[in-house]
Amino acid sequence: LGDILRYHVLLQYFSLSDLRQIPPSGVLVTTLLQTTGRVHSNFGAVNITRDPLTNSITIQSPAPFSPSNVTVLSLIKTLPYNITILAVDSLLVPYDFNLLASETRPPLGLNITKALIDGHNFNVAASMLAASGVVDEFEADEGGAGITLFVPTDDAFGDLPGNVKLQSLPADKKAVVLKFHVLHSYYPLGSLESIVNPVQPTLATEDNGAGSFTLNISRVNGSVAIDTGIVQASVTQTVFDQNPVAIFGVSKVLLPREIFGKDSAGVTSKPGNAVVGTTVQPPETSPSPENSAGFSGPASHLSSPPGFREEITSKGGRYRMQSCIVTVCCIGLVLVV
Repeated sequence: LGDILRYHVLLQYFSLSDLRQIPPSGVLVTTLLQTTGRVHSNFGAVNITRDPLTNSITIQSPAPFSPSNVTVLSLIKTLPYNITILAVDSLLVPYDFNLLASETRPPLGLNITKALIDGHNFNVAASMLAASGVVDEFEADEGGAGITLFVPTDDAFGDLPGNVKLQSLPADKKAVVLKFHVLHSYYPLGSLESIVNPVQPTLATEDNGAGSFTLNISRVNGSVAIDTGIVQASVTQTVFDQNPVAIFGVSKVLLPREIFGKDSAGVTSKPGNAVVGTTVQPPETSPSPENSAGFSGPASHLSSPPGFREEITSKGGRYRMQSCIVTVCCIGLVLVV
């Protein structure tokens, strides 16, 4: 059913006027199904043709003599250059799909922890998943829409800044961070590279409400980038990919801004060791000299040793008093002469 729906999503924007300008010979357009890699040749694409006499638009499989084709009836909604929703007159079925066949695939029964240990670079993540108990929840979702896990490498955990206290989090928050690394749907690498909606909810979103704990997934410099709002990681390898489970290694631990953002309890701020999204207070400095004549710019903010300013002031006062006495004596001598 999921693949049938994916076949109805074109990865190209067409307005209704664009469709009416398609040449009679037609154009081949990729669908979301084609990106999964589960279809032979280009049978996950569709061929869109236009009848020059009636201007009717037909969409069908590129396979020769395909029995499935649909006609565009009307425009439902369009947001220019972003999305168009069209009504069609029937269901579009990919080539060689048997809608009457029942799903006989046995459950995958993947042991996620073992798969990570076998990957030889995910021992920290495997240990955390096993200790938290959330891995049981992940494996229970294998029978539904599937799951996609982004698992930090051991090096990614080693590169965490010293003021990110991941292990010090309460057990419930630690579980949220782990769920933040999981999408509640199966996405092979091809689907991630051409994902239609870059903002994806995670398993942590389901526990904390819509709009929270989301990941922004995009393609940057030829690889899949994952942005949490305070950390940007990239997919480094495919650990496991068999419908309905995909496991990818990522270059950084995905830190949710809801926990590790500004003024959060998950980060301890230290001068000189800042984390994006945290506030580090500058070190205290001594007051600068008041109205120091002849000094400007950074030099005016230099601090003095304790008591130094008072000593200068007292010595300056004594010097001025002595100067006044000498001056009075000299004037008196002149008057006497």
